[in-house]
Amino acid sequence: MTNWYTKAIFYELYPRAFADGNGDGWGDFIGLRQRLDYLEWLGVDCIWMTPVYPSPLRDDGYDVSSYYGIDPKYGLMEDFKLTVDEIHRRGMKIIMDLVVNHTSDLHPWFVEARRSKDSPLRDYYVWTHDPEKYKETRIIFLDTEESNWAYDELSGEYYWHRFYSSQPDLNYDNPKVHEEMLNILDFWLKFGIDGFRVDAVPYLYEREGTNCENLPETHDFIRKMRQFVDENYPGTLLLAEANQWPQDLLPYFGNNDEFHVAFHFPLMPRLYMALAKGDRTDVVNILADTPPIPDGCQWATFLRNHDELTLEMVTEEERQFMWDYYAPDMRQRLNLGIRRRLAPLMDNDRRKIELMHSLLLTLPGAPVLYYGDEIGMGDNIALEDRNGVRTPMQWNDSINGGFSVAPLENLYAPPVSGPDYGYGTVNVLVQEITPNSLLHRVRQMIHARKELDMLPRGALQWLDHLPNTLLCFWREDENGKFLALHNLVETEQTIELPTGYHFINVLDEDSAVGESITLGAYGFYWLLVS
Repeated sequence: MTNWYTKAIFYELYPRAFADGNGDGWGDFIGLRQRLDYLEWLGVDCIWMTPVYPSPLRDDGYDVSSYYGIDPKYGLMEDFKLTVDEIHRRGMKIIMDLVVNHTSDLHPWFVEARRSKDSPLRDYYVWTHDPEKYKETRIIFLDTEESNWAYDELSGEYYWHRFYSSQPDLNYDNPKVHEEMLNILDFWLKFGIDGFRVDAVPYLYEREGTNCENLPETHDFIRKMRQFVDENYPGTLLLAEANQWPQDLLPYFGNNDEFHVAFHFPLMPRLYMALAKGDRTDVVNILADTPPIPDGCQWATFLRNHDELTLEMVTEEERQFMWDYYAPDMRQRLNLGIRRRLAPLMDNDRRKIELMHSLLLTLPGAPVLYYGDEIGMGDNIALEDRNGVRTPMQWNDSINGGFSVAPLENLYAPPVSGPDYGYGTVNVLVQEITPNSLLHRVRQMIHARKELDMLPRGALQWLDHLPNTLLCFWREDENGKFLALHNLVETEQTIELPTGYHFINVLDEDSAVGESITLGAYGFYWLLVS
């Protein structure tokens, strides 16, 4: 199926955190293969795996020191190929991260570029004597970086970086860099992977007098990538990570000749805002501002991921509101965002956690779940940077939560402990054997969604005559008509259902649906017109 990604349920896993198969304290491909049955049971269609390339790990693998290999901690290339084959054998797909914007400063290209200004690799990166160049460009990591230029003492010039200074940006004005990226695509696609989540795509080019984002030249290169995969590996997914406003995201689809899918970053914080305010308005407005996308393309929607809950795409007033509400402890804030997981953001209130999953799975787009959120895993803000939301997966209540048999001091990070979120109480096994657990509820919603063909791209129509405390909408296409009802507040609310329809309660088919429905605190219903 060429457009498989339009209906897929994606699951982001952090390989270092998922399962340790060889007992060294790091997640690896052996461990991942041992847990594929779980992902198949859950209903995952496609695994998105964060970087596994060789790396000094100053930025958890996004600082790539080689594009043509696997970090030995994860296993061998044979392990990778075995894992891809096992994923496919279960009817699932796998996509990798492709870090196109920058490399590690330890990448051989940059080592050579620093060594000699006469090296052909010098022009793989962006250099200047004038650190005032491109001064209109914002600094993304304001917490740690004072400039987008870093001085290199060895070569006596400044090099350009949009992220950390340990990650020099590649120079896309050099055709050789284009060739390298296409070679990298080819290398990994030959292993049978199903696509790439392409990291940090708006920042590939620099031009004086601009903010160096979303430039036309960037789209020229993306079309080149798309043409390459379409001609050589049809069915390959290119998923854009571009944290931009909806109108600025639209060009990344092109005429269905650039990205197949793009993350809808602006929607995500507004789901949290709606719940915090008990008011659907912010969600309705951002989706009203979201333009139609070409046939065959899709939005990717999400609640949380491996980074901070970014608040770049909100106003300063909204950001302060979100910080005050969801991150009252200053340690919970990072850059322009919040470094917390879903369950702690919801005060571990299962009703709210389920409500957020219901919104994710019924609004337009392909949902992307983050490992551990399906069981309500917590975080550890004592860990630096974003590591607090990248702790070991909690499989059972045995040593290290079943993640690894290694001594605790050998683990890449400690598992979450404590009475509320610790692996002794929050783990896969205990929820698998408990029929009414959060895990079973999330799995039920995932499998139900897979049967509702109107949800991925069907038309959206709000029930806007209802109070703003209710977020309710129709989803409809040629496959049928579906009504989603969500209560954003703790107060019980009764809704008179639209007349002239016979509804089936999708999540409880034995429950009769009358002329009205009462939604409990943070309650929701999925109703299918029969």
